[in-house]
Amino acid sequence: MLVNGRFGLSCQRFDCSGSEIIMSIPVEFVAAFEATTPEYREIGMESGQITEESATDSGEIAGTADNLDPNLHAADERGDLNSVADHFFEVSSEKASGEVLQMIKPHSQLPQPEAPPGVSALVSPRDLERSKPMPESFDVPAIGKFFREKSSSLSSAITRRISSLRESTDEEKAKADFRVTEIDLSGLKVVVKLKPDEEQGPRLLGRVTFFSRSNCRDCTAVRSFLHERRLDFVEINIDVYPEREKELLERTGNAIVPQVFLNEKFLGGLVALNSLRNSGMLEKKLGEMMAVKCPDDAPSPPVYGFGEQEEQRDQMADIVRVVRQKLPIQDRIMRMKIVKNCFAGGQLVEAVIHHLDCGRHKAIEIGKQLARRHFIHHVFGENEFENGNKQFYRFLEHEPFIPKCYNFRGSTNDSEPRASAAMGLRLSKIMSAILEKFASEDRRRLDYVGITNSEEFRRYINLVQNLQRVNLGTLSADELLAFFLNLYNAMAIHAVIRIGHPGGMIDRRAFFADFQYLVGGYPYSLSAIKEGILRGNKRAPFTLVKPFFNGDKRLEMALPKVNPLIHFGLCNATRSSPAAKFFSPENVESELKHVTREFFRRDDAMQVDLSKRIVYLNRTMKWYSADFGQQKEILKWIVSYLDATKAGLLTHLLSDGGPVNVVHYNFDWSLNA
Repeated sequence: MLVNGRFGLSCQRFDCSGSEIIMSIPVEFVAAFEATTPEYREIGMESGQITEESATDSGEIAGTADNLDPNLHAADERGDLNSVADHFFEVSSEKASGEVLQMIKPHSQLPQPEAPPGVSALVSPRDLERSKPMPESFDVPAIGKFFREKSSSLSSAITRRISSLRESTDEEKAKADFRVTEIDLSGLKVVVKLKPDEEQGPRLLGRVTFFSRSNCRDCTAVRSFLHERRLDFVEINIDVYPEREKELLERTGNAIVPQVFLNEKFLGGLVALNSLRNSGMLEKKLGEMMAVKCPDDAPSPPVYGFGEQEEQRDQMADIVRVVRQKLPIQDRIMRMKIVKNCFAGGQLVEAVIHHLDCGRHKAIEIGKQLARRHFIHHVFGENEFENGNKQFYRFLEHEPFIPKCYNFRGSTNDSEPRASAAMGLRLSKIMSAILEKFASEDRRRLDYVGITNSEEFRRYINLVQNLQRVNLGTLSADELLAFFLNLYNAMAIHAVIRIGHPGGMIDRRAFFADFQYLVGGYPYSLSAIKEGILRGNKRAPFTLVKPFFNGDKRLEMALPKVNPLIHFGLCNATRSSPAAKFFSPENVESELKHVTREFFRRDDAMQVDLSKRIVYLNRTMKWYSADFGQQKEILKWIVSYLDATKAGLLTHLLSDGGPVNVVHYNFDWSLNA
């Protein structure tokens, strides 16, 4: 029996077959109970009687009580149960026969675990050591009967006594407020940095909520203000949650952002927030909110996986569903190769005629519409659709590149494709909201774990599924440029989350070439977007072939002329690449110039050593020198994008007629996290 870790009885032999219990029991334990427990005296059992009976039966320990330490008897006379217990642990430290429970004690300087609220404090490891019996043993029938009948009351009495002592000790320790900040162990040094109370921010029972939009300066100011005050808040971005715009109109009377709420009470925008701060009333309102739990009629936080608007079904989806079931899908040998999962154009026409009970001319026209909407493709990409048994087609989900497309989930998205311009704008808004929430202030470091678990990223994943059959031919030049810049940066983030950051040159191929999106019926990788579309189908560095061959439908999207500024708007998730940015179609040119200036402000992008006449540049300038020109032309081109200090130094080097050496930094391929 172990009572709260203070007293213990270690049984060497416990026989319940008869009425006799043979135990090894320290006499100190009996003396302690005789002095402290009234119930023990009531049954007429005295320590002397026990000693006489024990001596008679065993003949071994008579007079043991006379050999006790005087300190024990003194403690017994005072009734100090705790002193008796401490002495008992000391005298019972001798080795005993049989197995003894051993406990590994933690380092004395390591932080001790705290008991949950409402639970008594944990006993120390010392108190958990089991007491060791004395070598003497004797038969005590009366003691066995006593412990069978009175063990419950004994345990309760001892527990109450020791618990009261423990609680008083714990209170004294809590008042001392001892906290370990540094622990020295052999071969290891652990430093604990305690967060100051003033940095933890106030604990709010209520909730701060503010409505925002992506790329809004006032919203950024409100967000920064709340972060500086260390206030937890809920942000509802109308561009991410368009269904909440109606609620904003009902609560405020307009759709202007930002709009801040303290619980259910409307506070106002940035102007109102600054006014309250300057007048000192903000602290009062926050204090009121701290003490009141947020009511149910306050703006509710966004819920993961809910609230997204349903997509409109394509008008051709029913026809496609029928022909998918009726057409004989087979593998065929054509042009000395095996073409899998295809069907003849005539078979599709017959299936449509049978299903719609229409004429052949209408069935052929429906086949052309299915091809234009990218439900079906010619196996060699030669034509849209023709009737006959010599032209073969396959459904989009049967294309060989589909397994590499990470915006394809098992089947083709049969929803009505949205306008490509609207799709590009929404993609930009959602990804900008992700950066505002999970990127550093300079956008050079991203929290990929936070992005992965966010509702914004979940909505982005659903959004890019709608790109499968979008019509990119309706985009203007600026819209096309912004669309593919944004798609590249978004795909790089998705690739890091889905397949991981490349660790070496071999992994980079999978990252840049094998991670693809199905866009407008065709696959696009990071390399295809950069080299094929944005650079006008030019060879990538250290490659011999162009990304798109003649006859590739993606060539229709390639930009006719290379804009060298694109290299400073593309973030490939590395530390040496430019900061992540998403562009608007109407301001894409000015925004590209802005990010170029921001890039050259970095020390790892451009430096001038006037004494050694050396200009240090990012290695991207060397890899893509064909887009920038010769070395001297590159330096002249850079001047217009430098700050005053760097521009002055570089201009001085170029104007004095002396030689200028260009050194390129090593590219840091590590993850921008």
